Formats: sequence, C-alpha cells, structure tokens
Amino acid sequence: MRMPARLHIFWQDDNTLKLETDAGSQTRIFTFGPPQGDGGDWQGISSASWDYPRAPIETAFGGLDFGFTPPPPAGGSLKVVTTKLRPGYLRKNGVPYSARTVLTECFDRFDLPGGDIILLVTSEVVDPTKSSLRSPN
Repeated sequence: MRMPARLHIFWQDDNTLKLETDAGSQTRIFTFGPPQGDGGDWQGISSASWDYPRAPIETAFGGLDFGFTPPPPAGGSLKVVTTKLRPGYLRKNGVPYSARTVLTECFDRFDLPGGDIILLVTSEVVDPTKSSLRSPN
C-alpha cells in the first residue's frame, strides 16, 4: 500500500478484520487474539490489536488518585504484527527478507476539513537474520 487506493475494510467475523484494495487483488486478514494458522505464504500470519494512547497518570483527574486507572483517551491505532512470511523481497528487485522477519504496521485514520479522510500506514520491518549496516568497532 504505497500509493493512493480505494480500500474496503470490514469485519469478516467477530475476531477478524478484512482489508481489500482495488489496486491489484491484495487481501489482508487481521486476526484479533492469538495468531491462527501455520503461515508459510506471502501474507504470513497477522495479529491485530488496538493501540490506544495512555493518559499520563499525573495529569489524569488533575493529579488526584481515585484508586483506578482512567480510561484511555479517544483515538488510537490499529496495530498489526505479521510473522511467518515466506522469504522474498520488500519490493521487486529490492531488499531481501527471511522467514524470521517481523512486520509491524500501525494504521491511523485522520479526518480532514472538507470531509476527506487519510489512512496513514506506518511499517517497520525487522529481520533478525540480516547483519547490521553499522561498521564494527
């Protein structure tokens, strides 16, 4: 999802969110709860959770302690962690990745003045089998 596209996002069942794009035929399945399946395909296994910002304890309720944690503020991200990917390349003729790669994505929605909506997807790819680019000491 590197370019503007139309998305169809819907609940497939009580614990599964499905994302379909009109660019190509890509479909992503996000499972809430423990990962299911053995993976081994291009999509891997994606576990989803809602990642809410936390209110600082000292500013919640003016610093008063009522014996409970206040609810998180409105907003948040859809956080998706994907594992068990089939080894491949990040982009055609790009950087290779192994089967031990972990892809973490955060999906954030922003409503703009005028009724437009932006979905910002931030991705982090970590492959523990690749050596660091830093020079040795």
